[in-house]
Formats: sequence, structure tokens, C-alpha cells
Amino acid sequence: MKKTRQLKYKNVVGPRVRLAREKLRPLVSQEDLSGRLAALRVRITQESISKLETGQRYVMDYEAIALAKALKVSVAWLFGEER
Repeated sequence: MKKTRQLKYKNVVGPRVRLAREKLRPLVSQEDLSGRLAALRVRITQESISKLETGQRYVMDYEAIALAKALKVSVAWLFGEER
């Protein structure tokens, strides 16, 4: 069995994605975020965003970049490197 399957959380950006999404005005739903990502040519469904936010799904590097753009934050902020 892969050791990664044993990990409880599969990403560190999930909670920050939720925080950024909820701080935007008007509020951005998971469905809205999915649409913003699609406009950036990155396909992540609402269901996958939910899994991402709860740490149940991995985040690819190109997805992290698109998430930062869609949420108007830096990639460093998503990874907890900035306040």
C-alpha cells in the first residue's frame, strides 16, 4: 500500500481556499469557484473543490496557481507562507 493513502490530509491549501472563498465579496460559492477556474481553463468540479477544502483531494501545482488567481490571493498565501 502506498504511504500517501495512509495520510489523513492530502493538502495544506484546502482550508486557505475555503477562507479566501468566504472572504470575497460577494461571497464565492464552490460552484462559482468552479466556474472561475473553468474560465482559466482548469477543470475542478464543485464536488472536487469540496474534497480539496476538506483535505481529501490532492492539489496539483497548476491547480494551485489557478486557485490563487481565481481567489485573488498569492500562491504563497495559499500555502500558508504569507498572512
